[in-house]
Amino acid sequence: MHVYGLVGNPVGHSLSPPMHEAAYETLGIDARYVTFEPEPSALADAIAGADALGIDGLNVTIPFKQDVLELVDPDPLADRIGAVNTIAFGDTSGGDGEHVGDTTPKGYNTDAAGVTRAFDRHDVHLDGSNAVVVGAGGAGRAAAFALADAGASVHVANRTAAKAADLATDIPGATGGGLDSLDRIRDATVLVNATSVGMEAPDETPVPAEYLHGDLAVLDAVYTPIETRLLREAADAGAVTIDGAWMLLLQGVEAFELWTGRDAPVEAMNAALRDRLTA
Repeated sequence: MHVYGLVGNPVGHSLSPPMHEAAYETLGIDARYVTFEPEPSALADAIAGADALGIDGLNVTIPFKQDVLELVDPDPLADRIGAVNTIAFGDTSGGDGEHVGDTTPKGYNTDAAGVTRAFDRHDVHLDGSNAVVVGAGGAGRAAAFALADAGASVHVANRTAAKAADLATDIPGATGGGLDSLDRIRDATVLVNATSVGMEAPDETPVPAEYLHGDLAVLDAVYTPIETRLLREAADAGAVTIDGAWMLLLQGVEAFELWTGRDAPVEAMNAALRDRLTA
């Protein structure tokens, strides 16, 4: 049996297990997806123990995405973003992600793919687009790098302008500013909310409605609730809207495909995720 899982603290709220186990069932893969919640001081021991036990792969969530960089061999994108959310152990050339050999665990950031694949899923072309990312934290960094690598011109708006400016210096051609720069959305074609504003607070939004328009595609990384105020107001303005469950789903799809070398059953994973979100 293959074993995959999630390491974070806390992880009890995670929606990854039903999503990944739906994929295993659909494809007939003998595997389980489990969660691990080590204390921060025990992260290195946890990763080493997972490797020693033959676990095939781990997703990584808060608060470990940055700290785990020192414990893996990150791919170039994860290294640039400065965060890893997916680990592959050993040599996966044995087929179906089989854990063989003795190598340094590989680290990836599939959050970036979650962003670009979500836009692609909704027929939004990023190359040549003018994008605004709200938030300069972990999700904002992944989104900004993903959009820039896809050919978008990126502006980062953040409550602390200096943090947005720092992120922008890491991305060729990007700019950064405070929330007073949100008016750039008027001329943008792509918008990503990478903050937690609107999470379980349906009356909150990070973006004034007057900046939204019909030539915009809006991805809100928040997935509880599925329909945020930002997405409602964007839809009212005629924009393409993409809820945060798509980003969550498609980063998981990317991880599944890295681990197994097989095309993920996206529809089955999506159904399992949304069933859990609406339960």
